[in-house]
Parts: sequence; C-alpha cells; structure tokens
Amino acid sequence: MFIDSARFTVTSGKGGQGCASFRREKFVVKGGPDGGDGGKGGDVYFLVDNNTDTLSNYKGRKFFKADNGKQGLGGNMTGKSGEPLVLIVPPGTQVIDDETNEVIFDLLELGEKVLFLEGGKGGLGNVHFKNSRNQRPTYFQPGLPGQVKGIRLELKLIADVGLVGYPNVGKSTLISVTSNATPEIANYEFTTLTPKLGVVEVGNYNSFVMADIPGIIDGASEGRGLGLEFLKHIERTKTLLFVIDVANYRTMIEQYNVLKEEVAKFSTELSKRNYAIALSKIDGYFGENLEGDIQKFIEDIGLEITKSNEFKFEEDYPYFVQDLIYTRFDNTKPYFVLPISSLTKFNIKSLGFALYNLLEQDKWKG
Repeated sequence: MFIDSARFTVTSGKGGQGCASFRREKFVVKGGPDGGDGGKGGDVYFLVDNNTDTLSNYKGRKFFKADNGKQGLGGNMTGKSGEPLVLIVPPGTQVIDDETNEVIFDLLELGEKVLFLEGGKGGLGNVHFKNSRNQRPTYFQPGLPGQVKGIRLELKLIADVGLVGYPNVGKSTLISVTSNATPEIANYEFTTLTPKLGVVEVGNYNSFVMADIPGIIDGASEGRGLGLEFLKHIERTKTLLFVIDVANYRTMIEQYNVLKEEVAKFSTELSKRNYAIALSKIDGYFGENLEGDIQKFIEDIGLEITKSNEFKFEEDYPYFVQDLIYTRFDNTKPYFVLPISSLTKFNIKSLGFALYNLLEQDKWKG
C-alpha cells in the first residue's frame, strides 16, 4: 500500500541510573566506592533507504522509542548504552515538526543518515561523590530523560519527468508502454489513486524516471479532486510533461490552460520548470480534422509548426519542437508539442528520446 504521510511521536532512550557499590575483595575490609555510571540512552536516527518507496511501515503507529540505557555496575563498570532507533524512510521524505510545521530534515540522498534525537546521559555512580568528608557515599545520579518530539513525515516523490493531466487522459497507459511501471488502467476517471514511478530506457545506456500522479481537475490547487494530496509529488520533478487528450470532451486549449493555471497556483517555482506537451489518444479522436485541430492548438499557444526532425517524429500530423541549432532553449515555451498514441505506439520511442534531451537542458544550463 502506498502511504505518503505519517504522524507520530518519537522518544530517545532514557539514560541508565548510576550505581551505588563498594569494593569488596579478600583482605580489603572496607573498600571504597566503585559504582559505575549508567549507560547512555539510545539515539534516534533517520536513514534514507532506496529499498522502500512508501511510508507504510509507519501506518497506524503512534509512538516510537529508542531503548533506555542500563544501570551502572560495581567495579566501576558503565552500564550498557541503549540500542539506537533507526527510522528508515525513502528518498524525498521531509521530517516536519508537528507543532511548529518547521521542516527539520529534507532527506534526499540515498544512504543519508542523520541524528534526530540524542539519548539521555547516564547518571553518575557513587564513585564520583567520594571526598575527604565522605569516604563512603551512597548517593548516585538517576539517568537523564530522553527527548520527545511529535513529528510528521511527508513523502514527495523524486522523478525526472512528472506527468500532468486530467483524469483518464492516458497518463497511466503512457507510463506503462514507456517504462517498467505497471499501473492500474481502466476507462474511468481517477483510476490512478496513488503515484507510480517507472524507469524509461533511452537507447542502451541512458534512462530517466517518470512519475504518474492522479489526475488534476479544476480547483486541484485548492484541494478539489485528489488535489493537494498528490500535487506535492510533482514538486521535485525536474521536468513536466503535460498530457492533453485529443479525444476528450474538453478542448485541447481548455485542458492546457487549466493545467498550467493549477500548477502555477500550487507552486510558482514548479510553474517555471522545463516542460513539454504530449497530445495523447490520437487513435481515439472522434472529430473531423485531427490535423487541423492539432495545428490550431499549436497556434493557440503562440507557436508555429516546425519541420525539424532530429528525434525522428512521425510526420503524419503536425508537431512543434524547439530548434536549438540556431537559438537557445527557451523554458517559457514547451520544448515540444507531440501527437502520440500509447495504443499504437505512435511516436512513443521518439517521445523518450525527446524527453531525455529536454532533461539534458538542465545540465547544460548548469
């Protein structure tokens, strides 16, 4: 089950108490104090592990606690420290203070391990309290309590390309034919109820990660539909692919304008990401002039039909792609507008190469 948020309380271990003990050996009648210190309480860590891609381990649990330190022993022996608590999370997890909403950690790097709460210090044994006036102290310190913190975990998927579109416009089918992902596919809205990641192979040696999120509808940025719950998952994507359904009852320009508006309302930063447009389901078009409708859409968003074909696009229908031979990449415009069909695989292979090239623009810019 995909779980992308969790709320619970975490406590580090309490320090073990010190020991009141006196040396007892043959021929030593009245040995001095030799009570050892208590062990340190267990620390709490977060560890980023790529073997998990959900927060389901924390579902339904309200409390996590590291082990307490053990009591000190005679013979100046320190008690055993408490075992640390290691909370394993997938890359892209934010640790948020539940009281202040402050982001404590933003955990992105695989293998990253951070100390969250330090365990309580062990109490001192009676050996520390011997002095000239008191040669046989019986006093020892209790261990210090552990730290307690209420937190919230929020998972935001990390992907190279995020698919953005209305429900049932072909995003799940697209990710299933371009990558190794196997999402549920059906002919009704909100088939995709959880985000899906897939690796898209480009040629023999290159690849990128694509994310399919539940469909966006008007008002998604304000919480309508599945709204804010899943819009957050495209926050970390490097590039957006707007999927426009040519067979939808909404016009292409209507879909595009709403999607752009909802993304901009949700995050100004996200709206500035590089993007491209895929015109999906051309095999299901039921109008009279698909070629004319595509050309009109390209012109409606201020672009012109292009003939550049470095990605070997099929030429049955009009398309647009930025020509980077004579001009610099303009991220205020889509890198390409491409008609596709996941059912017939029309332009699917070329789409992968074009998206990979779009991702390279960020590297060259940097």
